[in-house]
Amino acid sequence: MKFTNNRHRIDTIFVLIIFCVFAVSVLMVLILGAGTYERVTALSRDGYTDRSILSYIWTKVKNSDSADCICVGEFNGLSALYIEEEFGQIKYRTTIYQYNGWVCELFYEKGLDFEPEDGARIIQFDDLSFKKLENGLIKVSSGDNELLIFPRGKASGTAPHADIAEGGPFG
Repeated sequence: MKFTNNRHRIDTIFVLIIFCVFAVSVLMVLILGAGTYERVTALSRDGYTDRSILSYIWTKVKNSDSADCICVGEFNGLSALYIEEEFGQIKYRTTIYQYNGWVCELFYEKGLDFEPEDGARIIQFDDLSFKKLENGLIKVSSGDNELLIFPRGKASGTAPHADIAEGGPFG
């Protein structure tokens, strides 16, 4: 009889030890998985911001009338992209720039003066710059990413050269 009681006790202790090992293993997997999930979502969020900014700028440039109406320069000491449009007999300018941690857009009648804080905040981001290269090619730098855009031509609706950013800022 005693032998059966001891055997029952050993079986119970063995089952409890196995259960504790299983519970500790599950807890470790959950802790490691949570850390990995945080890192992956942070990388995804950062990549989404970069892609959103580049896509926004690419769309603005591609929707302009011609390469002649796009200019890269400075807006109160900030790197800026200017897009000029004419509605009726009045010329308007859209200025895209980075100011105080935000990508901003300012739409106004050409010739009027505005300050960087007057623009509408588009998306929070710290590093954006523009540069016009040879043949009208525009280089947009956003964090670690760069986008090359060739604005479309006025007469034919397409640029005389192949679009460098084929398929948009992702292609």
